[in-house]
Amino acid sequence: MKILIRFIIVSFAPLLLSGCYKIKGHYGGPKSFEPQTRALQPTDVALPAGYTIEPVNSGLNYPTGITFDEQGTPYITEAGYAYGEIWLPPKLLRLNPDGTSTQVAVGDKNGPWTGAAYHDGFFYVSEGGELEGGRILKISKAGQITRLVENLPSMGDHHTDAPVIGQDGYLYFGQGTATNSAIVGTDNYHYGWLKRNPTFHDIPCQDIVLTGQNFTTYNPLTEDDKDEVTTGAYLPFGTPSTPNQTVKGTIPCSGAVFRVSLQGGPLELVAWGLRNPYGLAFAQNGQLYVTDNGYDTRGSRPGYGAGDVLWAVQPGKWYGWPDFANGQPMASDDYKTPHDDPKFLLAKHPGTPPKPAAILGVHSSSNGLDFSRNAGFGHVGEAFIAQFGDMTPEVGHTYGPVGFKVVRVNPANGVVEDFATNKTKINGPASILKNGGLERPIAVKFNPAGTALYVVDFGIMPMTEQGPAPKQKTGVVWRITKTGAR
Repeated sequence: MKILIRFIIVSFAPLLLSGCYKIKGHYGGPKSFEPQTRALQPTDVALPAGYTIEPVNSGLNYPTGITFDEQGTPYITEAGYAYGEIWLPPKLLRLNPDGTSTQVAVGDKNGPWTGAAYHDGFFYVSEGGELEGGRILKISKAGQITRLVENLPSMGDHHTDAPVIGQDGYLYFGQGTATNSAIVGTDNYHYGWLKRNPTFHDIPCQDIVLTGQNFTTYNPLTEDDKDEVTTGAYLPFGTPSTPNQTVKGTIPCSGAVFRVSLQGGPLELVAWGLRNPYGLAFAQNGQLYVTDNGYDTRGSRPGYGAGDVLWAVQPGKWYGWPDFANGQPMASDDYKTPHDDPKFLLAKHPGTPPKPAAILGVHSSSNGLDFSRNAGFGHVGEAFIAQFGDMTPEVGHTYGPVGFKVVRVNPANGVVEDFATNKTKINGPASILKNGGLERPIAVKFNPAGTALYVVDFGIMPMTEQGPAPKQKTGVVWRITKTGAR
């Protein structure tokens, strides 16, 4: 109990003492992963006039992504591993018209499988790699699995993220960071991985020079209540840094977008300085966009008020992590908490971060995205983004639930508008609102014709006093269409 109690105190203290935050009650009951009955009622989801929504598959185990073959048949990934330290075999499933699913392939317990792309008879699946490191898997329609990429640094907070295939014949994917803000700390023990991999840490994509800022915490890896350790940026837990220390960069690295040929070959760095580049999609003009999850208010170096971001990916660009948020320096009043003042970790920055295409909700967990390309559906050229929803109190605190919906974004001006939300006076997941609407949208994808938007809903995941408790068999795939669309 020592570890859990200390984590909660660290997480709550800055906000309780500030006197200006409403502490959101978001605790569920005991930490249980047992299947739970979920009501599904499309009329509980608010949509713009002319659009309708329907569930097409349900009873899924932690679905994370969706793709389509040449015939327009949908396939989904089930994660296997989920926050809360639950371990199931990840799966690739074909969704059948009668609402059932057929297993195409199953992996070992090296999930989460975070998404899939399809091209020319093969599925390309991102394997998050919580136990053995991330991989990109190539899977035939008969279910044969080969490894296109492996040994990715994904055994921490964030994983190898969902792939997308470009017109250039390359597969693009994101690789998340090990930590919240480059410092391994007690929050990572609470997440489970520090105990499994006590030497794991973030890896820069090129050589960096540190300021020498260090952080001292108690040591959860020992039984001694008085044992403390000091940790520096991009270093293992308990390893301090020194001023002007150089940390060597290498590929693969943390917090980056990569590409690899569909035939295999060397891994190529596209962009870096991202925290958790979860969703990737190409707009009609060929521009690649990525959603990037912002800093949490947790750990040794918490960041306050950093929204999630939609970036237009510029090859070779550095996007600011761990010293910038939303393109602005973390070392400013905008991102400090009442008791923590983030300072720069890097003595020299690899560049100047660009301006975001859009800034999304703080703690909204804005993940999978796709672009509308059919005038019959509407909003051509706009990005539709699935917002998984906040994980308070572990990530910080909010005035009320954030996310749990699908938004659309105009990348030309950054305007964000709700598209699919639960029909209630307050925001939140259906299980808390006691209705039959959306829980945790994690991915969206248009069918090949662009006439229907499929929404992957991860399922019910309450936050208990012991952490996330995702409920099995509560995942859903929804389909949104517009009257008269062809």
